[in-house]
Amino acid sequence: MSITHDYHVHSNYSDGEFLWKMLRGAEAAGLDAVGFADHCNVADRESMRLEKCQLGFTLDETYERRRAAIESFRDSFDLTVYDAVEMDYDPRDEARIEAFLDEADFDYAVASVHHVGDRNVQSKGPFRDLSEAERRVVVDDYFDALVALAESELFEVMAHPDLVERNPLLRGFATDDHYERVAIALAGSRTVPELNAGRVLDDYGEFHPAPAFLEAILDHDVSVTVGSDSHRPEEVEKRVPVLKERFAELDVEPVRIV
Repeated sequence: MSITHDYHVHSNYSDGEFLWKMLRGAEAAGLDAVGFADHCNVADRESMRLEKCQLGFTLDETYERRRAAIESFRDSFDLTVYDAVEMDYDPRDEARIEAFLDEADFDYAVASVHHVGDRNVQSKGPFRDLSEAERRVVVDDYFDALVALAESELFEVMAHPDLVERNPLLRGFATDDHYERVAIALAGSRTVPELNAGRVLDDYGEFHPAPAFLEAILDHDVSVTVGSDSHRPEEVEKRVPVLKERFAELDVEPVRIV
């Protein structure tokens, strides 16, 4: 199985390494194309504005500068380089997201649900004081947001669609019904999910989507694309081979989105 494109890597324009270092890593991994999908949040709620300040994720203000940097590197690397974005998705923000994507005109847009309400689902802190029943409601709301993301038709790619599984306090609450609802929504949408290798070599040890979720997606004849979710050049080099192995096991050809 030939993995030649990686549509989901990060750079120093969010929480990754310098662009040129990531491009070197992509070349070393034997890729033909790589897409920079740096984090971006356009929500106007105070909690989200504060988090953006704390993390320094300001691609909504710096995308033109990054675009110029990408252009400056095109002749230095034997790669097709895509100018993309990973948007934080919340149904309340659809109008702002749509306006920004229309303005910025990226090659494609990746979308992720990182928050349920004001709680970041990757962090343990917001969930420590919640009961099991309350955590289950959070997971329900997370999958509701994934369905809305697919139905919005705003994005080409849905990133790591079971992100809640990375969090030990939310892990294990996803159900077959959750998976089926998202798979049906994707089947009726232009948005495709990615096979994301961001934690497969770490403590979580699984691809996103997890096997049962991926099975539901494939059962609905939904295509799957490739995203290493790499933030460091060495991560690209390590994750591309395991993505290749996984697609070979599945006997599925990854779809190209550009």
